[in-house]
Amino acid sequence: MVSLDAQPGGGAAPHGGSAFGLLPDEPRQGGFGPRVDGKWSSKRYHHSAAGWGAAKAVGGVLAKEREPIAGTRSMFTMNHPVRGFDCPGCAWPDDKGVTLDICENGIKHVTWEMTRKRVGADFFAEHTVSELSSWTDFDLEDQGRLTEPLVYDADTDRYIPIEWQDAFDLIGRELRALESPDQASFYTSGRLSNEASFLYQLMVREFGTNNLPDCSNMCHEASGRALTASLATGKGTADLEDWDACDALFVLGVNAASNAPRMLTTLAQAIDRGAQVVHVNPLIEAGATRTIVPHEFVDMALNKSTPTSTLNLQVRPGGDLALVRGMAKALFEAAESNPSLLDTAFLEKYTTGVDEYREIAQRTSWEELVEQSGLSEADIRGASKIYQEAERTVFSWCLGVSQHEHGVDTVREIVNLLLLRGNVGKKGAGPSPVRGHSNVQGNRTCGIDHNPKEPFLQKLDAEFGITSPRGRGLDTVHTVAAMHAGKVKAFIGMGGNFVRAAPDTPFTAAGLRQCNLTVHVSTKLNRSHLVHGRVALILPCIGRTERDEQASGLQGTSTEDAMSSVQFTMGVRRPASPLLRSEPAIIAGIARALLPESKTPWEELVADYDRIRDIMARVLPGFEGYNELVRQPYGFRIPQPARERDFKTPSGNAEFSHAPLPNVIPEDADVLVLQTMRSHDQWNTTIYSADDRYRGLKRIREMVLMNKRDMRDRGLREGDLVDIVATSRDGSERSVRQFRALEYNLPRGSAAGYMPELNVLIGANDYSSQSDQPLMKDIRVRVTRSAGAGA
Repeated sequence: MVSLDAQPGGGAAPHGGSAFGLLPDEPRQGGFGPRVDGKWSSKRYHHSAAGWGAAKAVGGVLAKEREPIAGTRSMFTMNHPVRGFDCPGCAWPDDKGVTLDICENGIKHVTWEMTRKRVGADFFAEHTVSELSSWTDFDLEDQGRLTEPLVYDADTDRYIPIEWQDAFDLIGRELRALESPDQASFYTSGRLSNEASFLYQLMVREFGTNNLPDCSNMCHEASGRALTASLATGKGTADLEDWDACDALFVLGVNAASNAPRMLTTLAQAIDRGAQVVHVNPLIEAGATRTIVPHEFVDMALNKSTPTSTLNLQVRPGGDLALVRGMAKALFEAAESNPSLLDTAFLEKYTTGVDEYREIAQRTSWEELVEQSGLSEADIRGASKIYQEAERTVFSWCLGVSQHEHGVDTVREIVNLLLLRGNVGKKGAGPSPVRGHSNVQGNRTCGIDHNPKEPFLQKLDAEFGITSPRGRGLDTVHTVAAMHAGKVKAFIGMGGNFVRAAPDTPFTAAGLRQCNLTVHVSTKLNRSHLVHGRVALILPCIGRTERDEQASGLQGTSTEDAMSSVQFTMGVRRPASPLLRSEPAIIAGIARALLPESKTPWEELVADYDRIRDIMARVLPGFEGYNELVRQPYGFRIPQPARERDFKTPSGNAEFSHAPLPNVIPEDADVLVLQTMRSHDQWNTTIYSADDRYRGLKRIREMVLMNKRDMRDRGLREGDLVDIVATSRDGSERSVRQFRALEYNLPRGSAAGYMPELNVLIGANDYSSQSDQPLMKDIRVRVTRSAGAGA
């Protein structure tokens, strides 16, 4: 039995899987993945990404959920530009040139939502919260869709049914009883639609707080802050057409095959047309090698694969900035004999600070760059040569870049390199972060922001006749700290599984338990529902695939993808229960109970979502004519001044950054830098199985991937049980015990393992001073053989 503990004395979970501790006197909690029958295995994966492996996996999922017909039908409506629903999975944009624009993970996610299993009052009558707490996360979600609103009954330790209006009234009373609106925090998962996001932030600001943490605080906050500082836009400027027109594509810290599988099509097409595709990652993932695109039927029939990379560079964790700085240094050196390599006209007209940046790059030694990147000088120069020879270049990145202390500096360094050759604001070029959840970018666009800008607040106030708070609100890590300190007493979560997504699992759980009120709007049962406040409610909502009927008829909502395109989405299935409500309707119900004197016409807005969009068109820049634009096939792209080389920075130009080169190497040679990651059979905190096909792992999640020589130095063999001890910035230690050590192709000094199992190792103070993001890719650990454990 594997066990996990944040402090000494942890025991095993009675329902199988692993356990994590909360407080010394609290009950043990259930683990993560499904119970596993049979021995784990680890075997190198040699096949192409996607292809028949993906097709087989999809067939297995459809059979397991008993949805072969409905699931297959969903393939032809998901991401359809006219009559379908937007994939509730990742935020990769729809490809206009692809008829069947779907992927394995999207189908898994849709089928997970379409399950026939149901969780109603009869289920909770049979199971106490204490009992359910011993179940694994997989078992909790596997019970099926929630069917009615529920409230926690302390006398019986069960959730019991509650009428919707009674639930709204109870939430309203608890929130109004707070000494200050700032004692409440309102979390948003990336699944929330644009319309619901706008209503949610309006309710929160009319209530009187900017405490609007969201999942972006844990993933791409660094990207937004960096791009805003450099280009005055919090988003990438490149879109899918630019990806399709570039000569070179650099992909940093991205596991494309699992995190954005539809990207594989774009990568393969890029190589087919002769572009250079460079992957930069400590792990060489399957998506960075070859793929068989499932909708290329001839290739599928012939089992013909296409490369997805021309070069793989295995940087050490956090070494991306050194690589990019080295590429710039090599470019400056080459430009001494060939000045045309720098876009001098662009630099003089549109940028500020290039001379200072040149000096910094020139005085950074090659020895430093090699040591900090973990690459050879020849590797760095080779990458720079690819960049120098490309007329148009796109740089893309994901959490492997952003979840570090210096994530903001790294993204700004990427922009620096792009600016040197004028690769911003022209076709086939630009920065392009890969966002995770399907509408995480749209949440921020529509006002989910703990630090809102004054022009937005002024328009919001003028439209609704309110006075929004101006102070900076709480983000995710500061919400957790404030709950623990008793400063936040109410937590409302719109989607997600907060206790599993946030760092320092026991600390987060203890904070939630101290709240007077916890409310979760969800489709399925999850761990956060069991780690509850004094008053706790679960409010079930319809899913993205389901029909949303309101007073004026069938409604549609909208989402924004990772490249600033907004598209219409309309569910096609009957809701899992007649008692479910849409997220806009739930928000409006809470708002009316919370703000009985509000002049906002909550009921009218929910009756017809076009009315919400009409208001959004007046408040949000670039949304003018929203209702008409969003109903076009493929919707519309939000205008960005930076994309037109109009930089709204204080200087009026794109601004070079001048950051020092960070030291990413631990002082103690015995310390490894561990990064958390998802398995292929996982979406965020939802775990579909204990397998990870593309990494060759079966029936195991409690493991750590290590470099062969690092294992040998510690006297470890394949499959040995190990303890992993992390030291936080405040000097405290956190540990997990009896994980399997597995050999993997990783740079020396690094390690990797799954989230959320290893979130327990990230302390409450282990977040970036630049972005306030948890350091999920920079966990300093020691790995030792478990006492008395054999293989």
